[in-house]
Amino acid sequence: MADSSFDIVSKIDRQEVDNALNQTVKELGHRFDFKGTGASIEWSGQNNIEIKANSEERANAALDVFKDKVVKRGLSLKTLDAGEPKLSGKEYRMAVALKEGIDQEHAKKISKMIRDEGPKGVKAQIQGEELRVSSKKKDDLQDVITLLKGKDLDIALQFVNYR
Repeated sequence: MADSSFDIVSKIDRQEVDNALNQTVKELGHRFDFKGTGASIEWSGQNNIEIKANSEERANAALDVFKDKVVKRGLSLKTLDAGEPKLSGKEYRMAVALKEGIDQEHAKKISKMIRDEGPKGVKAQIQGEELRVSSKKKDDLQDVITLLKGKDLDIALQFVNYR
């Protein structure tokens, strides 16, 4: 019998991030506490979002609104990497990077975790920015998914191609 397997990936649903960003833009325009603060949020390249405001507090408040919208859209906050607000001219700017993919360090850590704490006979292979986990028993794969969901890793994981 062939091995069963699944892939562990860290991907971002860009459409959902865009929807959260658009909802944030709308809320910043309507809320009384943002009137006259020059608070704005927009895409800055493919994987970055820029928040602008006339004070550090308003920039952080705009980030909180965006985080709230991201959570409501079902995305993980672990995909966001927000910097500190920096003064640029008369306004504060904050860069928010989107983290995607599993880097080598995290891949090795997850692979070691599966070897040490997972069921016997489960193999994890690093394939670029994802991991392929395989086993003869499907129940063992379910145990690995449960194990990883229970761990507090600082990246968002999705489990795909389960077969």
